[in-house]
Amino acid sequence: MILTADLSGERLDGFLSRVLPDLSRSAAQKLLEQGLVLRNGKPGKKNDRLEAGDKISVTLPEPQPLDVPATKMELDIVYEDEDVLVINKPKGLVVHPAAGHQEDTLVNGLLYAKGDSLSGINGILRPGIVHRIDKDTSGLLAIAKNDLAHTVLASQLKDHTMARTYEAIVCGNLKEDSGTVDAPIGRHPSDRKKMCVTARNSKNAVTHWEVVDRYPGYTHVRCRLETGRTHQIRVHMAHIGHPILGDTVYGHKKPELGQDSQVLHAGVLCFTHPRDGHPVIVAADLPEYFREVLEKLKKRT
Repeated sequence: MILTADLSGERLDGFLSRVLPDLSRSAAQKLLEQGLVLRNGKPGKKNDRLEAGDKISVTLPEPQPLDVPATKMELDIVYEDEDVLVINKPKGLVVHPAAGHQEDTLVNGLLYAKGDSLSGINGILRPGIVHRIDKDTSGLLAIAKNDLAHTVLASQLKDHTMARTYEAIVCGNLKEDSGTVDAPIGRHPSDRKKMCVTARNSKNAVTHWEVVDRYPGYTHVRCRLETGRTHQIRVHMAHIGHPILGDTVYGHKKPELGQDSQVLHAGVLCFTHPRDGHPVIVAADLPEYFREVLEKLKKRT
């Protein structure tokens, strides 16, 4: 894989994690340590500062056998064929294993239910995982059952032809009935676990929103992702002054209406089937926690 640096002064490991969305900074550093990244034909170092136009060659190692346990769990499968699986993920379920959390993730459940029938493109910890969804966000997640499906779906994500629509409760009352947030998103400069709207080392990010219903102090909105950056809806809604209810990371620090995590649900997923090209539209009803919040809000009107 050949990449071209577009910014001067950016660290090489940061550049890799920015342009390769499935590669964390620590994973990029491991590739560098293994000599799998060349900068202008020479082995790169993690703290190398790039010049615009530098040619970066990346060799991704072959996936290794997954060394995490398969765990029996109830999966809400809303669509499945020989190539693609769509899961309705509950709030609170971590998608893939990470340091210190090797069990009870969606990946563990997928390994038990589907065994080897998952793509290996994302390596040992994310078999079949095409796109991300936060632990405390509920809703639809596409899983590739083979490498062909993974490649095609990942391409649709990149060119924005995979449509993802979310529903959320946000704090405050939006004045307009619809709008668009077009603001680049990158890592927070002082908190690496957070994202923020920034012009530095960022990627363009576009979120379209529309009002579903209004309540005293809160608004039910529907958001459509044009791009898919980490925490995009959470960051964008907070950026325009209407953070998501319960989002104590980007919004109000104290729980409201009994919610201590974001009220955000991935309700509709649309894509072109990777094998024969027919359109696939999958929808998931609002989960119980979301409906309970709406009932509380209705009683306040």
